[in-house]
Amino acid sequence: MTKAIMTAIALATFTLTSWAQEISMESMPPSVIKTVPQSGDMQVDPTLKEIKVTFSKEMMTKEMWSWCFHTKESFPEISDQKGIKYLADGRTCILPVKLEPNKTYAIWINTQKFTAFRDTKNNSAVPYLLVFKTK
Repeated sequence: MTKAIMTAIALATFTLTSWAQEISMESMPPSVIKTVPQSGDMQVDPTLKEIKVTFSKEMMTKEMWSWCFHTKESFPEISDQKGIKYLADGRTCILPVKLEPNKTYAIWINTQKFTAFRDTKNNSAVPYLLVFKTK
């Protein structure tokens, strides 16, 4: 093995080992662990009144959310702007919606630019694309 390859392997091993030692629930950003409807669902009832997202950690809950357009056409109508809220668990956020039948929806939960979904330590949630279709 050449010295350059050995150095690269040693550096990669050191970097991975150092990074792995820092991983903990506290140090990692929050991530989406559940959505209602589930991403990829092709048979969502169009009478569904709320979209729910649940995060891996407790979130800042005072008007801290980034429900973002993928495109304006694929974003649901918000039925009650003041009805956007977190549940008492501090991890689940509700978006009140009015859905149309036979339509595909795509909603970003945070983006690189809009990062208001944040945990209680002010870490921005990992962006997540929720895509579903109504029947």
